[in-house]
Amino acid sequence: MTLEEYNGFCASLPHSTHIVQWGGAHVWKVGGKVFAIAGWSDCSERPGITFKCSALSFELLGGTPGCRPAPYLASRGMKWIQRQTPESLSDEELKAYLAESHRLVALGLSKRLRRELGLEPALAERRGNRS
Repeated sequence: MTLEEYNGFCASLPHSTHIVQWGGAHVWKVGGKVFAIAGWSDCSERPGITFKCSALSFELLGGTPGCRPAPYLASRGMKWIQRQTPESLSDEELKAYLAESHRLVALGLSKRLRRELGLEPALAERRGNRS
């Protein structure tokens, strides 16, 4: 996934906002909370893309080729993965993880803020689709 594809996909998620910070990283937030970061890759043609995930996904992805626990975040006990190359996680799968990261972060917002952003019904619907 190129940086342009990453930014385009993240922009399509409800109430997401973009900022470039931390030395040129492309950071996406929902309700002011980070759900995705692109930058700092060992692979010059594709950015490393970092996202929040469930404990199970963190365990599954943490040791797969092309993925690793996210620097700085995972070392602090947070369940964040960085995809460096598409060896074992395709761009389509990455998009699903980015959407899930957005959902997980949005669920962590206060109920009041979720309602203000209009996320409450969408999150309930997306949660229902996962059953």
